[in-house]
Amino acid sequence: MSNFGVYVHIPFCQRKCKYCDFISFDKCDETIKEKYVEVLLQEIEQCEIEKQVTTVYFGGGTPSVLPAEEIEKILTKIKEKFEVSKNAEITIEVNPRTVDSQKLQKYRKIGINRLSIGLQSTQNRLLEMLGRIHGYEEFLEIYQNARKSGFDNINVDLMLGLPTQTLEDLNQSLAQIISLSPEHISLYSLILEEGTELEKLISQKKLEMIPEDLERQMYWQTKKILEQNGYCHYEISNFAKPNFQSKHNLDCWNQEEYIGFGVAAHSYVDKKRFSNVDTLEEYLKNPSKILQEQQTFEGQAKEYMMLGLRKIQGVSISKFEQKFQIHPLFYFRFEISKLEEEELLEVDLDEIRLTKKGLDLANLVFEEFV
Repeated sequence: MSNFGVYVHIPFCQRKCKYCDFISFDKCDETIKEKYVEVLLQEIEQCEIEKQVTTVYFGGGTPSVLPAEEIEKILTKIKEKFEVSKNAEITIEVNPRTVDSQKLQKYRKIGINRLSIGLQSTQNRLLEMLGRIHGYEEFLEIYQNARKSGFDNINVDLMLGLPTQTLEDLNQSLAQIISLSPEHISLYSLILEEGTELEKLISQKKLEMIPEDLERQMYWQTKKILEQNGYCHYEISNFAKPNFQSKHNLDCWNQEEYIGFGVAAHSYVDKKRFSNVDTLEEYLKNPSKILQEQQTFEGQAKEYMMLGLRKIQGVSISKFEQKFQIHPLFYFRFEISKLEEEELLEVDLDEIRLTKKGLDLANLVFEEFV
């Protein structure tokens, strides 16, 4: 049986970060949040898909702003509606300011077995610049409480390429986080999204983006340091200790199916992509899904390449051939030949993967398969 994931979008935040353009809301009262959970439960109940679930992911927003009892209601409904495998990976994203030891213990009790903590930096001046609501000390306390609560699979989010961030800042963050020995580290380069508060500050010249060559230096230094400390670089922005890769995200990059619940949530089922409405008001009135596209053979094959090339090991030629009944080096001969000539892709035995140059210019590669 193929893997099938469930994604639950909790769109509420205590305060929206200055760099964030996700569908999230920070001025909602408790009545709205309670109503949202009610509608979410209805949406799950009305789902007619019958598949075994291997991963559940609570993302946001900040799922941990909800009381643990509300998360329990949602997870209970998922387990009632779907057959959730015994060893399913169940993840929740948390902000250090919005959890305490009681909430963490409750998460473990209801079956959540993977924690993803949004930190971004260990320097409080950078956290303040990003609009984060917590300091590094709060993160440390929550991390230690998570271990005491029994979590043995923890991810920590970090960011690089931040305004005023130096190599020394990044090295310090990496050293401090590595000393805690989380099982997984996600490290994202800052992308300046249009309409965000940070983008406005940059355009007003109140802040300045660091030079691109420094950002790339940070990326490669991060890769080197994490690999030296036992972390496998398995996706462009993700590092894990052996056997602790994010199953949910890997399934997405392997083009496995998933269903999304909540405002703006996306789904991929039977070669069809769906999404929910992206305004809270509309979702609370009618959470029905909107068909975005019925994938063609070419569209599915291109997407498989684009998603698969995010993985450091790349795309397996034999698995592509098994899935699509055609050889990728023939089907994409023009695209692959061009990218090889530009030294962005390399083909090695059973794998097509990004080169070192390709990792720096990954978007140029992905554009060939859009």
